[in-house]
Amino acid sequence: MTNSILIAKLIGPFLMIIGIASLSNVEQLKSIGRDFMAGPAHLFVAGILAVVTGLALVNTHNIWIADWPVIITLLGWLALLGGIFRVGFPALAVSIGGSMIENTTLLRVASAAQIVLGAYLSWQGYLV
Repeated sequence: MTNSILIAKLIGPFLMIIGIASLSNVEQLKSIGRDFMAGPAHLFVAGILAVVTGLALVNTHNIWIADWPVIITLLGWLALLGGIFRVGFPALAVSIGGSMIENTTLLRVASAAQIVLGAYLSWQGYLV
């Protein structure tokens, strides 16, 4: 469980910071997203980073239990699969990502979900 707490202490605040920044600056986030989608190199590098992050989490924390640490495992697998998708299918990733970045409601809901998930993981890591 020590790995779970350490990873929760890293991922929790990260998700909260990104979620708050995104929710506070939705229009800026959309502009950044458009610029990001216009550069295939950006997408490739982001895919590689997601693969590395996902592999690190999956290899160090592949815990499938009916408790909060499974959230970290799921995030690892999502990062790995998302990275593979970005690297392997860049045109489709740009198409889907472009549609998502223009949906203000989706961005707000995703940002709020990041804040809640980050707060929960921070709580588990720092306070429990």
